[in-house]
Amino acid sequence: MRAVTIAAFALAAALPAMANDTTAQLGTGGLVFVTNDAIEMTSEHLFVSPDEIRVVYTFTNTQDAPQTILVAFPMPDIEGGPESMVDVPSAYAEQAGMDASDPDNLFGFRTTLNGEPVSAELHQNAFHNNIDYSKLLTKFGIPLNPVSGATYRALNATSAAQAEQLLHNGLIFGMEYDAGNGPTRDYSPLWSLRSAYSWQATFPPGQSEVVHTYRPSVGGTVGITFMPQEDDDGYSRRRLAEYRDKYCLDDAFVAALGQTAIDREGWTTYPYIESWISYVWSTGNNWSGPIGRFTLTIDKGSADNLVSFCGDDVRKTGPTSFELTQENWHPPWDRELEILLLKRVDWYDE
Repeated sequence: MRAVTIAAFALAAALPAMANDTTAQLGTGGLVFVTNDAIEMTSEHLFVSPDEIRVVYTFTNTQDAPQTILVAFPMPDIEGGPESMVDVPSAYAEQAGMDASDPDNLFGFRTTLNGEPVSAELHQNAFHNNIDYSKLLTKFGIPLNPVSGATYRALNATSAAQAEQLLHNGLIFGMEYDAGNGPTRDYSPLWSLRSAYSWQATFPPGQSEVVHTYRPSVGGTVGITFMPQEDDDGYSRRRLAEYRDKYCLDDAFVAALGQTAIDREGWTTYPYIESWISYVWSTGNNWSGPIGRFTLTIDKGSADNLVSFCGDDVRKTGPTSFELTQENWHPPWDRELEILLLKRVDWYDE
């Protein structure tokens, strides 16, 4: 796969990770994704921009009778931790006619089946080191969303015994400080929130259309982590090698970023923060056969933006848009869609 690199110096928003629609069953441990042999994903058009993500599917029921199945749409993992940055677009939920105060609908997610709105059930679990701690957190009265203000307040209202158990399981970390009233410890979450929407969908014989829309919101890291530094024990060089593989980062991208370098007392900084999208398209393999026609459109939002991702035969279709099309396509199991975006900040302006 070759790299697609657009030299840039501003990005409007960071993007979340989503996954293709898939069929599912409700098991004792929650949703289990399964294969369906009766319905084909005839086409998929995935549109990515700084302002909107839109996925349009055409499904074909190859049977003579309607098929009622459980459809699932995995949501992005929300990571806790001291370096976590999340911008929740609550205003978008209000614009979409939804309750903007809903703490669970982080992205203003909405879906339709054949033009009709779908009422979907949200499944959420809190994981750390791939262990589900949802029941423990719920028992302690702690919300599962690790970036919610309510979660931070609940953590810091826990008893000493509860905090000790959470620390023992690696679910939180504590920071001590003195604001003039003696030593104080603040706790912050370290777990990840995994979510998926599901709904019962009835597909009549022939074709049906499913559409998802949502607003990007998940951020990345403060600063740039992959540009080489002189005295970091090779960490940034290893990171750069990983980015070259994961995002097909090429020399033109690195050179464009290098031109913005700021030297501060022997340490090089860059006026950007990192953002990513990791779209899990391999779940699309659970439908019958390949995806008949797959189209990926990425709109960078501005001619000044910078983005890098892997793709074959990518065409420029407009001043800010790029498109990739595949016929009879099987999503690869070993490489999901990974996009690197950078957002310019003024923290380092001289």
